Amino acid sequence: MKTKEPLPYRGKYLLLAVMPVYFMIAGLFCQPVDEIFSGLIAILREPDFLITDYFVVGGVGAAFFNAGTITLILLVFLYCIRMEFDGHTITSCCLLFGFSLFGKNLLNIWAILFGVFLYARCHRVSIRNHLYVGLYGTSLSPIITQVMQIGHLPLAGRLVLSVVVGICIGFVLPPLSAHVRDIHKGYSLYNVGFSAGIIATVVISLFKSFGITVESRLIWDESHNTLFGILLSVFFVGMIVFALAREKTCVLKKYWQILKCSGIGGTDYWKDYGDYAVLFNMGVNGLFATGFVLAVGGDLNGPTIGGIFTIVGFSSTEKHLRNIAPIMIGVYLASLTKHWSINEPAPLLALLFSTTLAPIAGEFGVFAGLVAGFLHSSVALNVGIVYSGMNLYNNGFAGGLVAAFMVPVILSFRSRMSRIKNEDIL
Repeated sequence: MKTKEPLPYRGKYLLLAVMPVYFMIAGLFCQPVDEIFSGLIAILREPDFLITDYFVVGGVGAAFFNAGTITLILLVFLYCIRMEFDGHTITSCCLLFGFSLFGKNLLNIWAILFGVFLYARCHRVSIRNHLYVGLYGTSLSPIITQVMQIGHLPLAGRLVLSVVVGICIGFVLPPLSAHVRDIHKGYSLYNVGFSAGIIATVVISLFKSFGITVESRLIWDESHNTLFGILLSVFFVGMIVFALAREKTCVLKKYWQILKCSGIGGTDYWKDYGDYAVLFNMGVNGLFATGFVLAVGGDLNGPTIGGIFTIVGFSSTEKHLRNIAPIMIGVYLASLTKHWSINEPAPLLALLFSTTLAPIAGEFGVFAGLVAGFLHSSVALNVGIVYSGMNLYNNGFAGGLVAAFMVPVILSFRSRMSRIKNEDIL
């Protein structure tokens, strides 16, 4: 069967815009317009550190409008600056949409992005070089909201301080993210989450030194599994059907090739295998992740949908069914041996976001993936205390630690086995 022509530049952005528009339209059916507006105001005012579900804070419609509006603004900006469209464009948009359901809002992301812009100007390079790092770095946006909540300062002082803190975070993100990648060698996909964890640890330590404390919280929706299950399933099935309708035979062949990739950080399936194979991969992974959450008795809500869309987003670059399934199964097996249940909030998020370690399963096999998932479940549930939930990419920090621990050991063992094999041959 003849391969279809790739989508034109404008068509790619319009296709990606279907995601926020679809959920914004769904939001209109779930909540009256006047309540959506008041819900958005509540979202802007509420502290955002883990775990804050915007479906509870502002309502279903308001949460979808917050996420959809932010994503559409990003798409318009990327289109206007003629940013090259690739897999990382999809990944950043999916992450921004997903995390805007439980931590990022229309106010708290801009100071960080402006800090990244200043870094680019200072080093006389295009903002295009660091824009995706800045978008991922908005995982630290709860810090901005938290500064605005400091009670003993006047409003003007809090506003100025929050902007200054956000700019400083954005300014240090690009060099730090480039440096820490050497620690895990690309085997943890949420590299900015790792660097963000370091920044959050420093910032929260400063907060505590000045007597600013952050209370733990859990705002978690448990009442919309059927609604969200239908919305997600229709969306992901639609992606699969659309891809097959455009390129049935070629899509399946290219998908098989995607499954053979290890998925080490830096891969781009969109460039290597084309539009429709990636859409098919995204739809398959989205259905798998949604089904896994429901199968273990978990809740579909802002945080878990954010986790699902993180998997879907990275399905355009490094994730596929063969390298995410062993990691997730490893987390599930861990729940059978430890004192927590897999359908509790923190373990359920660890289940979804553990797929940051997908390259370990892709490169070293199923057993290594199971071990990585098993270890990640413990690390992810304990490291967040050092930055009080202020890094939305908590599992990115945990995944970086697990990869930094496992990969050198695996490579050393593999090198030893190779030497023994060569000696036997000689």
